[in-house]
Amino acid sequence: MTETFRNVYDDVDRARAYADLEFPGTYYLAFRDLPELLRRHVCGTRALDFGCGTGRSTRFLQNLGFGVVGVDVSEIMLDQARGRDPHGDYRLVADGTLAEFGTGTLDLILAAFTFDNIPNQAKASALQELRRLLAVDGHLVLVVSSPAIYWHEWASFSTQDYPDNSRARDGDSVRIVMLDVPDRRPVVDILCSDAGYRELFAAVDLCVLDAVRPLGSSTDAVQWVSETRIPPWTLYVLGAATGDNGRE
Repeated sequence: MTETFRNVYDDVDRARAYADLEFPGTYYLAFRDLPELLRRHVCGTRALDFGCGTGRSTRFLQNLGFGVVGVDVSEIMLDQARGRDPHGDYRLVADGTLAEFGTGTLDLILAAFTFDNIPNQAKASALQELRRLLAVDGHLVLVVSSPAIYWHEWASFSTQDYPDNSRARDGDSVRIVMLDVPDRRPVVDILCSDAGYRELFAAVDLCVLDAVRPLGSSTDAVQWVSETRIPPWTLYVLGAATGDNGRE
């Protein structure tokens, strides 16, 4: 990967606000099904949290028994991660490269929301590099925002001030406000549709082994807004499309 990726939370106020988040509201749905998905698909415990931010997803994997390294392009975010998890392994990838990690050495790579912030023209090179790191039976799990998250109101997000989001196409910038933190500046993401992601996966010889679009339930202890009707997230489980692993 040769591109330099900018983390939209790379300032102190946003990093502190994001570090205080656990799994409230809409975020709960992004992580609810991950343990079962990982149990079903992943063998081994060698893991990388790509775009770990303040370490929420890294600690999530630790609690599931993975030996995980968290990497991010933001030293500010990593400072927060290390403060909350002094014994964790958090590393800066200042130029976006992962050269320090050996080819074929990881059983799991998790990228939770990371690809929301990567320009679409750079997503393919990021995926190519992550694919290089996967063991023969390794898996890459992406948690990404569904396009619909930018068009509706949610327990944890608002887009009502950004009607232009509804006209966005793949590669366009979209804006969304987080409601679970005091910092209400909009986050700027890059829209990518399911078709767009699948085209990117195919271009780097990754195949979709599973795709989950979680919905909220009326029995959840959350006052849902759109979550029971429209999935805000997509969880992709990916494996290498070629090699000696028996995948097609």
